[in-house]
Amino acid sequence: MLKLDGIAGFLAIAESESISAAARRLGLSKSVLSERLTELERTLGGVLFHRTTRRLSLTEDGAAFLERAQRIVGEVNEAAAEIAERRGTLKGPLRISAPVTFGRMHLGPALCPFLAKHPDISLTLELDDRRVDAAADGFDAVIRHGVIEDSRLVAFRFARSQRVLVASPAYLKRQGTPASLVDLASHKAIYYLNRGAADWSFLDRRGRSFVRPPAALRVNNGDVMKEAALAGLGLALLPSFIVGKEVANGTLRAVDVGVRVPEEAIYVAHPESRRTSAKLRALVASLKETFGDPPYWDAPAAAGKKRR
Repeated sequence: MLKLDGIAGFLAIAESESISAAARRLGLSKSVLSERLTELERTLGGVLFHRTTRRLSLTEDGAAFLERAQRIVGEVNEAAAEIAERRGTLKGPLRISAPVTFGRMHLGPALCPFLAKHPDISLTLELDDRRVDAAADGFDAVIRHGVIEDSRLVAFRFARSQRVLVASPAYLKRQGTPASLVDLASHKAIYYLNRGAADWSFLDRRGRSFVRPPAALRVNNGDVMKEAALAGLGLALLPSFIVGKEVANGTLRAVDVGVRVPEEAIYVAHPESRRTSAKLRALVASLKETFGDPPYWDAPAAAGKKRR
């Protein structure tokens, strides 16, 4: 009969590509973990890893077993977490993906008090600016900025978001300040690569308009976009959670071209095939309280507008 500790050990080894590293992660001796792996391979009747002096790699049998092993251990962890939730305790693993800049600037600091309040939650946070597939990549939830596009996700908004067209004072002095969408054609743009061709979207009386000024830079990270705007490379359309402070202190200026940028949202979403766990509901509630409505990062920008 397959033993759960053997399956869990197999997963740890597969992720670490090392029995020693997996043993340290699980708090076991190397010999105990090796014995569990040997017993699992004997029970399954196949070799799960290619062994070399430097690393381990999955065999064909190991790769075939990996997905089912992940599902088995995940289901057991979820069952244990559900029982704990019924008793009023939040515990167990929680794996989340979030954008790099938002994670660094706002999400990371907001998670610390949440985890201090719920010490039995084991959170894995992966910061990545690509749009991960929550179900296929094994995430319990993803945090995203923008509009909800994946119909397979159940989403909860926890903060509003407004993008702002910004440029440095030096750039505007050199190139002039655009006052309309037509004026943007003579300027350089800093684009967020992951949004594609529809990145610069504006709303006027006739509906949505898209403009594409010549590109000075295309990049998939908000930090780099902000630095490029500060350096005077061009105009950037960035969320206020990235540039609110710079707009308030004048190192970047908000540019009004006579139309507004559609409001978006920062939201957490999970695959529709999974229930919304108490852990995730508690996290959303904590983030809503921490960020506020309107969110705290919009306060400096609003104050800067009032001073001007």
